[in-house]
Amino acid sequence: MPDTVRRLIVIVLFEGVDLLDVTGPPEVFSLALRETEEAAGYRVLLAAETLDPVTTGAGVRILPDITFAQAAAGTIDTLLVPGAVELDEERRAHPLVDPELVEWVRVLAERTHRITSVCVGAHLLAAAGLLDGKRATTHWSTAQQLAADHPAVRVDADPIFIREGNVWTGAGISACLDLSLALIADDLGEAVALRVARQLVMYLKRPSGQSQFSVPLEQVSTTRRIEDLRHHILRHIDQPLTVVDLAAYAHVSDRHLTRLFKTELGTTPHAYIESVRVEKARHELESSDNTLERVATLCGFGTTDTLVRAFRRRLNTTPTEYRRRFRVPQVP
Repeated sequence: MPDTVRRLIVIVLFEGVDLLDVTGPPEVFSLALRETEEAAGYRVLLAAETLDPVTTGAGVRILPDITFAQAAAGTIDTLLVPGAVELDEERRAHPLVDPELVEWVRVLAERTHRITSVCVGAHLLAAAGLLDGKRATTHWSTAQQLAADHPAVRVDADPIFIREGNVWTGAGISACLDLSLALIADDLGEAVALRVARQLVMYLKRPSGQSQFSVPLEQVSTTRRIEDLRHHILRHIDQPLTVVDLAAYAHVSDRHLTRLFKTELGTTPHAYIESVRVEKARHELESSDNTLERVATLCGFGTTDTLVRAFRRRLNTTPTEYRRRFRVPQVP
């Protein structure tokens, strides 16, 4: 394998791999080549254990360009490790972590300048010991399992991607586009990355601190009482919502209400209410011209200072910056 390519990107292939994890990044890097008239120097190769076709989780077959052994014989600029999941009898997703594949990832990482994972590919990096002592993210549905299986990894399930030195980890499948844009920005600057984002018809390049969570996507609780409370909170989000108020509504004690939230939703009532308020504020900032004062009132924050603090805490940005980046143009 030639190692004269300035930015050689090797994407790991294996049976059942998520298709978009594999095909999304090459599209992004190819647009960078077009935007810079090939000055980017990118070359993408797909590597697998053999050169036999690999069947993805979507059923689409892909042909590898090189074997893992061939990839390990040269120098790699960026190693991209996608993921795959299997479902158990209760339709819960579990990442596929093959020991032989993990060993190849470890070997290839030794020849690599920059190591990245997409979605549940973080589980493969963790199994290879490449995330020990590092902060990392993965798809929100497997984040708890990543933390349980690898205590040495500081799992943060919120951001869409995280950079720790030369190791980058990405969240959900579509976040492979955001991660790829961030890699381009790291190599060629923000201006090129933004031009590529426009070519992708993405409204903008999302920053790493952008949350992958949306409150409606959070796990639904198993008890009717908590579900009623969740709907009650949504209906009254512009009003003061205290633990005392919620406990009275649910006809339980304050302490029992806190236990219910912790058991069913893995959080406290205060933290959950704030997450709902931030979610509503995001929608207002994306789709309306309301002032920050009005947004704060509509979402129950009371003051703009409280709104700003919540955004910094939850999304690592400010409401003004969020609106600048994510405001959806209104069609006349």
